[in-house]
Amino acid sequence: MSLKGTALFGMVTDKMSWLTQRQRVLSQNVANANTPDYKAQDLRALDFRASLRQTQRNVALNQTNPMHVTAAAARNNYQVQTNRSAYEISADGNRVVLEEQMFKLNETQSDYQLATRLFQKYGQMYKIALGRQGGR
Repeated sequence: MSLKGTALFGMVTDKMSWLTQRQRVLSQNVANANTPDYKAQDLRALDFRASLRQTQRNVALNQTNPMHVTAAAARNNYQVQTNRSAYEISADGNRVVLEEQMFKLNETQSDYQLATRLFQKYGQMYKIALGRQGGR
């Protein structure tokens, strides 16, 4: 049995994908901390309800003929937004506050670890339910 078709697996995968993209955006902010007129960016928050609706709608289509076109898997393109309310702005117009970015990077890493643990526990639950060893 594959876990890929379950709703929880889909939502955890979406969350981990969003966190990976957020880590990339925040890292760019840190890299541009000394660039004049650079404005810090962040991803728009992941909407749990939309993720749940999308996961519930993802139904695999049965391909009855090899000539039929199958539906492509949905890829999330997360929206990057400029942070308009910076704590401070430097004299050269840079709006990156390193302390704020480091806090967000740490928060993102912690959330990713939580999602990873949740996925592992979910897999262990399935192993126990199927009568296989793996639960601790």
